[in-house]
Amino acid sequence: QVQLVESGGGLVQAGGSLRLSCAASGRTFSSYAVGWFRQAPGKEREFVAAISGDGGTTYYTDSVKGRFTISRDNAKNTAYLQMNSLKPEDTAVYYCVSNPLIPRIRSTPSNNYWGQGTQVTVSS
Repeated sequence: QVQLVESGGGLVQAGGSLRLSCAASGRTFSSYAVGWFRQAPGKEREFVAAISGDGGTTYYTDSVKGRFTISRDNAKNTAYLQMNSLKPEDTAVYYCVSNPLIPRIRSTPSNNYWGQGTQVTVSS
């Protein structure tokens, strides 16, 4: 069982930055890939980014490439999502997820462990 707790959300102006954190429980954090999804009001849940257990492989959805960076610190059991050049369309609840296999984070999200989410609001 993996428990995930997100933090770092908030209100920011367009063009600003935020860093989300995802703290995970358990001693096998490095064995799990970690990812981020988001869901805006009235829209479907959307994959944002993922990182492998050793941090060597990352994936991003096209709309955030060059602006967002996913990373992890296995010694701290924590993953991060650095979000720069934020746009109003980035406004959403952001969820941290985890899965033993990085491809499954996006392909079978129902099998992921999920955090409770953190709100990110970008004003224009």
